[in-house]
Amino acid sequence: MSERDPGITLYRLQACPFCERVVRVLDEYGLDYESRFVEPMHSDRNVVKRISGKRTVPAIVDENTGVTMSESANIVEYLHGTYGDGGAN
Repeated sequence: MSERDPGITLYRLQACPFCERVVRVLDEYGLDYESRFVEPMHSDRNVVKRISGKRTVPAIVDENTGVTMSESANIVEYLHGTYGDGGAN
């Protein structure tokens, strides 16, 4: 990935506690990522549905590993396993 392309994209809402949980883990591991804020109306989140199959946030696309997923608990577990102790970094 280039310096301008962090490889990780986080789809999120403003002031969403589940999204902030993922942000804290991304920051904890010093991972570069791009935040994309999505529509507040669940039914308008077509971009999230296209990438993850669901309209829920947070959703993450990690081009470094080819992983796309949603649900904060799953994302946090993935980040710990991939970038935390015993992970790639």
